[in-house]
Amino acid sequence: MVMIDGRLVLEELAAMDFGTTLLRLVLALICGGALGIERGRKRRPAGFRTYMLVCLGAALVMMTNEYISDTYGTSDVARMGAQVISGIGFLGAGTIIVTGHNRVRGLTTAAGLWASACIGLAIGIGYYSGAIIGCAMIFVAMAALHNLDERVMADTKVMNLYIEFEKLSYIGQFMEFLKERDIKVSDMEISRSNALNEAGTAALMTIKLPKKQPHTTIIGTLNCAGGINYLEEVS
Repeated sequence: MVMIDGRLVLEELAAMDFGTTLLRLVLALICGGALGIERGRKRRPAGFRTYMLVCLGAALVMMTNEYISDTYGTSDVARMGAQVISGIGFLGAGTIIVTGHNRVRGLTTAAGLWASACIGLAIGIGYYSGAIIGCAMIFVAMAALHNLDERVMADTKVMNLYIEFEKLSYIGQFMEFLKERDIKVSDMEISRSNALNEAGTAALMTIKLPKKQPHTTIIGTLNCAGGINYLEEVS
């Protein structure tokens, strides 16, 4: 009778372990997929499936670490999770690109992948409330606050510009153009681009406006300066 009860207890424990495993992995898929949908709609390098896999993999790593700790009696239940936190950087770095006009893109996607891995680790160890609340907040930050971020940045006094000039001599003329409008240059980097013609010169500069103005208006004004082939605000 004791043996029968023992088997029943073991079966119940096995069933509970299977249910817990299934719950955690399904929750990881849901949370990762929710974040990935937002990136996928914006045609970002990492989308729905990538986020799901990152979150699922991180959860599985944490569950494996917990299993090893319980089975073999090791004390460090965070070692494998720590490797995920540092190792996910290679995947995030692959989503960051620099376009032909020196515009950096993919930073939010890279940060989202890292955050997705963190959610997976939380789910894997059974910290459901932290994972669900964290997932909701990250989704809000990536989706709902995107337009707010653009509105805030659209009226700041500081702008980063990428400018292609017809000749190097036009840079001095452009600096005078800025000075006449009380626009200060706080930083500037001049470079040559393979996309430019032999005499062309590109410049990255940070300018400070005398007062807050819509950046679209400033771009229109600066395009009136002579010798400019291309001008764009970069992030």
